Amino acid sequence: MANLNGFDANEVEPAVGFDPIPVGRYLAVITDSEMKPTKSGTGSFLELTFQVLEGEFKERLLWTRLNLDNPNATTVRIARAELSAICRAVGVMTPKDSIDLHNVPLAITVGQRKRQDTGEMTNVIKDYAKKDAAAPKPTTSGNDGKAPWKK
Repeated sequence: MANLNGFDANEVEPAVGFDPIPVGRYLAVITDSEMKPTKSGTGSFLELTFQVLEGEFKERLLWTRLNLDNPNATTVRIARAELSAICRAVGVMTPKDSIDLHNVPLAITVGQRKRQDTGEMTNVIKDYAKKDAAAPKPTTSGNDGKAPWKK
C-alpha cells in the first residue's frame, strides 16, 4: 500500500485518454531513454520518449522501442538501422550514451497502426530526419510565382 495522505483530487485535473495524433511530420525531441528487458527475458530494448515541440499537438509524447539486444539477428539489424537514422537526424554519429540524443530537435514522421492486443489505433514513428525537414515548404505552380492554393 502507498500513503496518499495529503492528496486531494479536487485540486488536480483528472487525466484524460489521448487519441493518436494525426499521421504527419512533426518537430520533436527525445526527452527520455531507458534500456528495458524484453518480456521473454532473452534481450533488451532501448525505449525512447519523443515530445512534439510545436503546433496543435505540442507537448504530446510518443515512444519507440529499439530491440538492440535480441536473439533474432534481423530484429537487431532493424533496430540498429533505426538508431542510425536517429543519430543522423540529431547529428550525433557516435553517442556514448542514449542521453547524448536528448533535447536535439529532429523531424519525425508519425503513422498509425492497430494494436494487436486491443484493436485500438496507436501512433508509430516511421521515419527520422534533420529538423529542417519538419515542415514541407510551399511550392509554386506555373510562372506566376504564386503558391498553388492562392490562385
